[in-house]
Amino acid sequence: MASKHNVNDVTSEEHFASLEHAQPVSVVAFWAEWHQPSRDMNDVFDELSRKYPSLSFVRLEAESFPDISERFEIGTVPTYVVVRSGKIAERIEGANAPALAALVEKYAKSAASMVAAAAAAPAPAAATLSAAELEAKLRQLVSSHPVMLFMKGTPSQPRCGFSRQSVEILAQVGCEYGSFDILADETVRQALKEYSKWPTYPQIYVNGELIGGLDILKELVASGELQQMIPKPDDLPTRLSKLINKAPVMLFMKGSPSTPRCGFSRQIVKLLDEEGIKYETFDILEDEEVRQALKEYSNWPTYPQLYIKGELAGGLDIARELVAQGELKTMVS
Repeated sequence: MASKHNVNDVTSEEHFASLEHAQPVSVVAFWAEWHQPSRDMNDVFDELSRKYPSLSFVRLEAESFPDISERFEIGTVPTYVVVRSGKIAERIEGANAPALAALVEKYAKSAASMVAAAAAAPAPAAATLSAAELEAKLRQLVSSHPVMLFMKGTPSQPRCGFSRQSVEILAQVGCEYGSFDILADETVRQALKEYSKWPTYPQIYVNGELIGGLDILKELVASGELQQMIPKPDDLPTRLSKLINKAPVMLFMKGSPSTPRCGFSRQIVKLLDEEGIKYETFDILEDEEVRQALKEYSNWPTYPQLYIKGELAGGLDIARELVAQGELKTMVS
Protein backbone atom coordinates (compact mmCIF):
# COMPACT_ATOMS: atom_id res chain seq x y z
CA MET A 1 0.00 0.00 0.00
CA ALA A 2 1.35 3.46 -0.89
CA SER A 3 2.29 5.67 2.05
CA LYS A 4 0.15 8.68 2.84
CA HIS A 5 1.25 11.86 1.11
CA ASN A 6 2.59 14.85 3.06
CA VAL A 7 0.65 17.57 1.24
CA ASN A 8 -1.21 20.22 3.23
CA ASP A 9 -4.41 21.12 1.39
CA VAL A 10 -5.34 24.71 2.29
CA THR A 11 -8.77 25.20 3.86
CA SER A 12 -8.65 28.94 4.63
CA GLU A 13 -6.43 32.00 4.29
CA GLU A 14 -5.52 31.63 7.98
CA HIS A 15 -4.54 28.01 7.34
CA PHE A 16 -2.29 29.07 4.46
CA ALA A 17 -0.60 31.73 6.61
CA SER A 18 0.23 29.09 9.23
CA LEU A 19 1.65 26.71 6.60
CA GLU A 20 3.63 29.19 4.54
CA HIS A 21 6.60 29.33 6.91
CA ALA A 22 6.32 25.85 8.41
CA GLN A 23 9.66 24.88 6.80
CA PRO A 24 12.56 26.96 5.44
CA VAL A 25 11.49 25.86 1.95
CA SER A 26 7.88 25.37 0.82
CA VAL A 27 6.51 24.22 -2.52
CA VAL A 28 3.08 25.74 -3.18
CA ALA A 29 0.80 24.24 -5.84
CA PHE A 30 -1.99 26.31 -7.40
CA TRP A 31 -4.50 24.11 -9.25
CA ALA A 32 -8.12 23.94 -10.39
CA GLU A 33 -10.63 21.13 -9.99
CA TRP A 34 -12.08 21.77 -13.47
CA HIS A 35 -8.64 21.53 -15.12
CA GLN A 36 -7.71 17.92 -15.96
CA PRO A 37 -3.92 18.52 -16.23
CA SER A 38 -4.07 20.10 -12.74
CA ARG A 39 -5.78 17.03 -11.35
CA ASP A 40 -3.28 14.73 -13.05
CA MET A 41 -0.34 16.68 -11.62
CA ASN A 42 -1.73 16.30 -8.11
CA ASP A 43 -0.59 12.67 -8.18
CA VAL A 44 2.94 13.82 -9.06
CA PHE A 45 2.83 16.42 -6.30
CA ASP A 46 1.70 13.81 -3.77
CA GLU A 47 4.52 11.47 -4.76
CA LEU A 48 7.13 14.22 -4.47
CA SER A 49 5.85 15.07 -1.00
CA ARG A 50 6.46 11.48 0.08
CA LYS A 51 9.92 11.43 -1.46
CA TYR A 52 11.11 14.75 0.02
CA PRO A 53 9.66 15.12 3.54
CA SER A 54 12.17 17.86 4.42
CA LEU A 55 10.13 20.33 2.36
CA SER A 56 6.69 21.74 3.09
CA PHE A 57 4.19 20.89 0.35
CA VAL A 58 1.13 23.16 0.22
CA ARG A 59 -1.73 22.93 -2.27
CA LEU A 60 -4.71 25.20 -2.89
CA GLU A 61 -7.36 25.77 -5.53
CA ALA A 62 -6.40 29.07 -7.14
CA GLU A 63 -9.93 30.35 -7.75
CA SER A 64 -11.03 29.60 -4.19
CA PHE A 65 -8.34 31.90 -2.77
CA PRO A 66 -8.14 34.94 -5.08
CA ASP A 67 -6.16 37.12 -2.65
CA ILE A 68 -3.44 34.50 -2.28
CA SER A 69 -3.41 33.89 -6.04
CA GLU A 70 -3.08 37.62 -6.68
CA ARG A 71 -0.22 37.90 -4.21
CA PHE A 72 1.65 35.11 -6.02
CA GLU A 73 0.70 36.55 -9.43
CA ILE A 74 -0.93 33.33 -10.63
CA GLY A 75 -1.99 33.60 -14.26
CA THR A 76 -2.44 29.95 -15.15
CA VAL A 77 -2.99 26.56 -13.56
CA PRO A 78 -1.23 24.54 -12.53
CA THR A 79 1.53 26.79 -11.20
CA TYR A 80 4.15 25.69 -8.67
CA VAL A 81 5.96 28.26 -6.55
CA VAL A 82 9.00 27.63 -4.36
CA VAL A 83 9.02 29.87 -1.28
CA ARG A 84 12.36 30.09 0.50
CA SER A 85 12.78 32.03 3.74
CA GLY A 86 9.50 33.82 3.08
CA LYS A 87 10.37 34.92 -0.48
CA ILE A 88 9.46 33.53 -3.89
CA ALA A 89 12.54 31.73 -5.23
CA GLU A 90 11.32 30.05 -8.42
CA ARG A 91 8.15 29.03 -10.21
CA ILE A 92 6.98 26.59 -12.88
CA GLU A 93 3.84 27.18 -14.92
CA GLY A 94 2.00 24.32 -16.60
CA ALA A 95 1.75 20.56 -16.19
CA ASN A 96 5.44 19.72 -16.57
CA ALA A 97 6.13 16.75 -14.30
CA PRO A 98 9.88 16.33 -15.10
CA ALA A 99 10.56 20.03 -14.54
CA LEU A 100 8.65 20.00 -11.24
CA ALA A 101 10.50 16.90 -10.05
CA ALA A 102 13.87 18.47 -10.89
CA LEU A 103 12.94 21.71 -9.13
CA VAL A 104 11.79 19.94 -5.98
CA GLU A 105 14.90 17.75 -5.89
CA LYS A 106 17.09 20.85 -6.19
CA TYR A 107 15.49 22.56 -3.22
CA ALA A 108 15.33 19.39 -1.15
CA LYS A 109 19.11 19.16 -1.42
CA SER A 110 19.37 22.84 -0.55
CA ALA A 111 17.14 22.37 2.51
CA ALA A 112 19.23 19.43 3.68
CA SER A 113 22.36 21.58 3.42
CA MET A 114 20.69 24.34 5.44
CA VAL A 115 19.76 21.88 8.20
CA ALA A 116 23.28 20.43 8.30
CA ALA A 117 24.83 23.89 8.48
CA ALA A 118 22.49 24.93 11.27
CA ALA A 119 23.34 21.79 13.24
CA ALA A 120 27.07 22.40 12.86
CA ALA A 121 26.97 26.09 13.73
CA PRO A 122 27.33 27.17 17.36
CA ALA A 123 24.10 28.34 18.95
CA PRO A 124 23.86 32.12 19.07
CA ALA A 125 24.21 33.65 22.49
CA ALA A 126 20.84 34.55 23.90
CA ALA A 127 20.29 38.21 24.68
CA THR A 128 20.10 38.71 28.42
CA LEU A 129 18.07 41.34 30.25
CA SER A 130 19.09 43.02 33.45
CA ALA A 131 16.87 42.43 36.48
CA ALA A 132 15.39 45.91 36.08
CA GLU A 133 14.74 45.39 32.34
CA LEU A 134 13.11 42.01 32.96
CA GLU A 135 10.86 43.41 35.67
CA ALA A 136 9.82 46.27 33.36
CA LYS A 137 9.04 43.76 30.61
CA LEU A 138 6.88 41.68 32.94
CA ARG A 139 5.07 44.76 34.24
CA GLN A 140 4.34 45.81 30.67
CA LEU A 141 3.10 42.33 29.74
CA VAL A 142 0.70 41.89 32.67
CA SER A 143 -0.73 45.37 31.99
CA SER A 144 -0.90 45.11 28.19
CA HIS A 145 -4.64 44.27 28.29
CA PRO A 146 -7.28 44.90 30.97
CA VAL A 147 -7.58 41.10 31.28
CA MET A 148 -4.42 39.13 30.56
CA LEU A 149 -4.06 35.33 30.43
CA PHE A 150 -0.62 33.71 30.63
CA MET A 151 -1.13 30.19 29.32
CA LYS A 152 0.44 27.24 27.58
CA GLY A 153 -0.30 27.67 23.90
CA THR A 154 -2.79 30.10 22.42
CA PRO A 155 -6.57 30.54 22.81
CA SER A 156 -7.10 28.75 19.50
CA GLN A 157 -4.60 25.99 20.34
CA PRO A 158 -4.23 25.50 24.11
CA ARG A 159 -1.36 23.20 25.04
CA CYS A 160 -2.65 21.94 28.38
CA GLY A 161 -6.03 21.12 29.94
CA PHE A 162 -5.88 23.91 32.52
CA SER A 163 -5.19 26.50 29.84
CA ARG A 164 -8.01 25.12 27.69
CA GLN A 165 -10.47 25.34 30.59
CA SER A 166 -9.42 28.93 31.32
CA VAL A 167 -10.03 29.91 27.70
CA GLU A 168 -13.45 28.24 27.75
CA ILE A 169 -14.48 29.99 30.99
CA LEU A 170 -13.44 33.42 29.74
CA ALA A 171 -15.36 32.80 26.51
CA GLN A 172 -18.46 31.73 28.42
CA VAL A 173 -18.58 34.99 30.37
CA GLY A 174 -17.90 37.02 27.21
CA CYS A 175 -14.60 38.40 28.46
CA GLU A 176 -12.24 40.08 26.01
CA TYR A 177 -8.64 39.40 26.97
CA GLY A 178 -5.06 39.29 25.79
CA SER A 179 -2.90 36.19 26.05
CA PHE A 180 0.75 35.22 26.19
CA ASP A 181 2.15 31.78 25.37
CA ILE A 182 4.67 31.04 28.11
CA LEU A 183 5.96 28.04 26.14
CA ALA A 184 7.31 30.48 23.55
CA ASP A 185 9.51 32.41 26.02
CA GLU A 186 11.34 30.45 28.71
CA THR A 187 12.66 33.63 30.34
CA VAL A 188 9.17 35.01 30.87
CA ARG A 189 7.90 31.58 31.91
CA GLN A 190 10.36 31.32 34.79
CA ALA A 191 10.56 34.98 35.79
CA LEU A 192 6.79 35.53 35.96
CA LYS A 193 6.45 32.80 38.59
CA GLU A 194 8.83 34.75 40.83
CA TYR A 195 7.32 38.12 39.91
CA SER A 196 3.80 36.99 40.82
CA LYS A 197 4.74 34.55 43.61
CA TRP A 198 2.54 32.04 41.80
CA PRO A 199 4.32 28.83 40.78
CA THR A 200 2.00 27.43 38.10
CA TYR A 201 0.17 28.29 34.89
CA PRO A 202 -2.24 29.54 33.72
CA GLN A 203 -2.14 32.91 35.49
CA ILE A 204 -4.90 35.52 35.06
CA TYR A 205 -4.36 39.24 35.60
CA VAL A 206 -6.98 42.01 35.76
CA ASN A 207 -5.77 45.60 35.42
CA GLY A 208 -2.20 44.43 35.97
CA GLU A 209 -2.96 42.56 39.21
CA LEU A 210 -2.79 38.79 39.58
CA ILE A 211 -6.11 37.21 40.51
CA GLY A 212 -4.81 33.62 40.43
CA GLY A 213 -5.04 30.45 38.38
CA LEU A 214 -7.78 28.19 37.09
CA ASP A 215 -9.32 27.26 40.47
CA ILE A 216 -9.65 30.88 41.57
CA LEU A 217 -10.99 31.82 38.14
CA LYS A 218 -13.72 29.19 38.56
CA GLU A 219 -14.59 30.51 42.04
CA LEU A 220 -14.79 34.11 40.86
CA VAL A 221 -17.07 33.17 37.96
CA ALA A 222 -19.34 31.08 40.20
CA SER A 223 -19.70 33.95 42.67
CA GLY A 224 -20.17 36.55 39.94
CA GLU A 225 -17.15 38.53 41.12
CA LEU A 226 -15.19 38.15 37.90
CA GLN A 227 -18.00 39.67 35.88
CA GLN A 228 -17.86 42.70 38.19
CA MET A 229 -14.07 42.95 37.91
CA ILE A 230 -13.92 42.81 34.12
CA PRO A 231 -13.65 46.29 32.59
CA LYS A 232 -16.69 47.18 30.52
CA PRO A 233 -15.91 47.04 26.80
CA ASP A 234 -16.06 50.21 24.77
CA ASP A 235 -19.01 50.67 22.48
CA LEU A 236 -18.14 50.12 18.82
CA PRO A 237 -17.77 53.79 17.75
CA THR A 238 -15.45 54.43 20.70
CA ARG A 239 -13.43 51.36 19.88
CA LEU A 240 -13.07 52.40 16.25
CA SER A 241 -11.99 55.88 17.28
CA LYS A 242 -9.35 54.46 19.62
CA LEU A 243 -8.03 52.16 16.91
CA ILE A 244 -7.84 54.95 14.33
CA ASN A 245 -5.97 57.17 16.80
CA LYS A 246 -3.73 54.41 18.17
CA ALA A 247 -0.76 55.79 16.18
CA PRO A 248 -0.13 58.89 14.05
CA VAL A 249 -0.25 56.65 10.98
CA MET A 250 -2.62 53.67 11.10
CA LEU A 251 -3.07 51.17 8.30
CA PHE A 252 -6.09 48.87 8.30
CA MET A 253 -5.14 46.00 6.02
CA LYS A 254 -5.56 42.31 5.27
CA GLY A 255 -2.82 40.48 7.12
CA SER A 256 0.30 42.04 8.59
CA PRO A 257 3.26 43.95 7.08
CA SER A 258 5.36 40.75 7.14
CA THR A 259 2.53 38.62 5.72
CA PRO A 260 0.09 40.71 3.64
CA ARG A 261 -3.01 38.75 2.72
CA CYS A 262 -3.96 40.58 -0.47
CA GLY A 263 -2.15 42.31 -3.29
CA PHE A 264 -3.40 45.81 -2.43
CA SER A 265 -2.26 45.46 1.19
CA ARG A 266 1.12 44.18 0.04
CA GLN A 267 1.54 47.16 -2.31
CA ILE A 268 0.63 49.82 0.28
CA VAL A 269 2.99 48.27 2.84
CA LYS A 270 5.79 48.39 0.27
CA LEU A 271 4.95 52.02 -0.53
CA LEU A 272 5.02 53.12 3.12
CA ASP A 273 8.24 51.22 3.77
CA GLU A 274 9.92 52.77 0.72
CA GLU A 275 8.88 56.22 1.95
CA GLY A 276 10.39 55.48 5.37
CA ILE A 277 7.10 56.16 7.16
CA LYS A 278 6.54 54.65 10.59
CA TYR A 279 3.09 53.18 11.00
CA GLU A 280 1.05 50.65 12.93
CA THR A 281 -1.43 48.21 11.46
CA PHE A 282 -4.65 46.40 12.23
CA ASP A 283 -5.54 43.12 10.52
CA ILE A 284 -9.21 43.44 9.58
CA LEU A 285 -9.35 39.70 8.79
CA GLU A 286 -8.96 39.02 12.51
CA ASP A 287 -12.02 41.06 13.55
CA GLU A 288 -15.12 40.87 11.39
CA GLU A 289 -16.95 43.43 13.53
CA VAL A 290 -14.28 46.06 12.94
CA ARG A 291 -13.95 45.05 9.29
CA GLN A 292 -17.61 45.80 8.56
CA ALA A 293 -18.14 48.72 10.92
CA LEU A 294 -15.09 50.69 9.80
CA LYS A 295 -16.36 50.80 6.21
CA GLU A 296 -19.52 52.51 7.46
CA TYR A 297 -17.68 54.66 9.99
CA SER A 298 -15.26 56.01 7.38
CA ASN A 299 -17.67 55.89 4.42
CA TRP A 300 -14.95 54.01 2.54
CA PRO A 301 -16.04 50.59 1.22
CA THR A 302 -12.73 48.80 0.64
CA TYR A 303 -9.39 47.92 2.22
CA PRO A 304 -6.67 48.87 2.84
CA GLN A 305 -7.53 52.14 4.58
CA LEU A 306 -4.81 54.57 5.62
CA TYR A 307 -5.40 57.04 8.49
CA ILE A 308 -3.11 59.95 9.33
CA LYS A 309 -3.51 61.70 12.68
CA GLY A 310 -6.97 60.20 13.09
CA GLU A 311 -8.25 61.23 9.66
CA LEU A 312 -8.87 58.94 6.70
CA ALA A 313 -6.37 59.59 3.90
CA GLY A 314 -7.78 56.89 1.62
CA GLY A 315 -6.75 53.62 0.06
CA LEU A 316 -3.88 52.46 -2.12
CA ASP A 317 -4.59 54.73 -5.12
CA ILE A 318 -4.77 57.87 -3.00
CA ALA A 319 -1.63 56.87 -1.11
CA ARG A 320 0.14 56.55 -4.46
CA GLU A 321 -1.08 60.00 -5.51
CA LEU A 322 0.08 61.54 -2.25
CA VAL A 323 3.54 60.01 -2.73
CA ALA A 324 3.73 61.16 -6.36
CA GLN A 325 2.82 64.72 -5.29
CA GLY A 326 5.26 64.66 -2.38
CA GLU A 327 2.46 65.27 0.11
CA LEU A 328 2.48 62.06 2.16
CA LYS A 329 5.62 62.81 4.16
CA THR A 330 4.38 66.34 4.78
CA MET A 331 1.09 65.03 6.16
CA VAL A 332 2.77 62.67 8.62
CA SER A 333 5.42 65.09 9.83
